[in-house]
Amino acid sequence: MIREFFTGVRILGRGFGMWRTHPRLLALGLIPAVIAFVVLVAALVPLGLSLGALTDGMTPFADGWVSPWRELLRVGVGIVIFIAALALAGAVFTALTLTIGDPFYQRIWQGVERSLGGPEPTGTTGFWTIFGEGIRMVVLGILIALLTLAVGFIPLVGGVLATITSVLLSGRLLARELTARAFDARGFTTYSRSELLGAGRARVIGFGVATQLCFLVPLGAIVAMPAAVAGSTILARGLSDRAAGAPAMSASATPGMSPPPPPAPPAHA
Repeated sequence: MIREFFTGVRILGRGFGMWRTHPRLLALGLIPAVIAFVVLVAALVPLGLSLGALTDGMTPFADGWVSPWRELLRVGVGIVIFIAALALAGAVFTALTLTIGDPFYQRIWQGVERSLGGPEPTGTTGFWTIFGEGIRMVVLGILIALLTLAVGFIPLVGGVLATITSVLLSGRLLARELTARAFDARGFTTYSRSELLGAGRARVIGFGVATQLCFLVPLGAIVAMPAAVAGSTILARGLSDRAAGAPAMSASATPGMSPPPPPAPPAHA
């Protein structure tokens, strides 16, 4: 399980490697990522600035507490609220970016498929399907944010548990959404996609957690989004091939390199 988790992390690394081998292709994904990032910053900055008043209003019972306990409580509540907001922001960013930038990301995953060799899937995802997936992701993001908020109020360990819960659940959600186009192109239904993702759960979580952590770095989401789309294509390809019984690609394989030919059969006398 640990090995599979880090395989997922390395797959995202391969996605970032596409910036070196296919910079123009991945640069297409910067445009919608910048637009979505600006929208989210416009929402998160006012939240951050109003956290003091918000936490004061949520903890009136602490008004009579002596310092520093009152301040520690309110700082902790503010941190939990912001962690929950970041969990929701990751879901909204991904949904918004993939919806408005679908033509760009279609070209990215198709280019990655060609670089991996083998038959190229030709299916496409319609706009309303993309829109519906985006709404579903935002709704699930809200639920994750609420769960993160609830966990955060557990005494003593709430902040740590909230962070872990946020990163794990948000990462799993990101991986599912990012692989959707590559799976749709292969004709997988929602149920069969869930089966494939479940069979490779540790790998999927490793990829999703690494992506979510990159999204938390200032401006990291803009650069990471095209790489995550490329990496998710590699992830979907590997899970599909494994389910079909095909030889799995190494996580360290170089895109564009064909797999070695099978050994020749022994000569007969």
